[in-house]
Amino acid sequence: MTEPPAVELLRARDVRLIETPPPELSAGERSAMDRVWEEAVRANPDLFDGPLAALTGLAWEEGHALVLSWTRATYRSRALRRVPGATARLPSLFVSVAQPADDGSLLVGRMAPWTAAPGRWQLPGGNVEPPGPGEDLDLAALRRHAARELAEEIGSDTAPDALTLRLATRGRGGSVGVLFLAPPCPAALLHERYAALAAAEKAEGHDPEFDRITLLRSPDELTALDGPHVDYLEPVVRHLAETSA
Repeated sequence: MTEPPAVELLRARDVRLIETPPPELSAGERSAMDRVWEEAVRANPDLFDGPLAALTGLAWEEGHALVLSWTRATYRSRALRRVPGATARLPSLFVSVAQPADDGSLLVGRMAPWTAAPGRWQLPGGNVEPPGPGEDLDLAALRRHAARELAEEIGSDTAPDALTLRLATRGRGGSVGVLFLAPPCPAALLHERYAALAAAEKAEGHDPEFDRITLLRSPDELTALDGPHVDYLEPVVRHLAETSA
């Protein structure tokens, strides 16, 4: 029997988000979740239990609109994935950005040692946070979040309106990422902006979230990266290479 692909590419023309109540956890599930989370924090004290928008469902509407149901949670809830028999898994909802250079290559970054995924290569992006009072979680909010991630991780000043919805990805664990495409930028300028960001972070006593960036010209170059990469990276890089050829 053929094994299903690790990541599914969801070619959505629009994304709509619906807030749902959080799942009810049994006392045993909550206790196990807290235990796994505390073990993770002991292993990596930089982990924090901040707010998180977790995925609770996915559906399609007519016209290829992707409907994502989400709930308010915290990073602690991700520990449920490591609890055997847990009825609530709460996959991640995240954004990512394909930042091409003017020569057609694609920027990827390696997560710093202090992050939750040290040494892992990925596109700029991050987990979605719940909106504040009076704010909506919609496609415009996802664009703004993606633009902030570009600024914080690679020093880009791309405006949210310049980001184009490209597709969404869904991994075997159910996590969904909404992928935006940024306008092409000269390769030298991408490296210059990242270097300026890293220097500014270090001057303030911090290490940048990406400890290194590189530009990929084909999916075959993924094997040369010094470290693992996120599950969506290979199919996304391949898709972008094929559709831009």
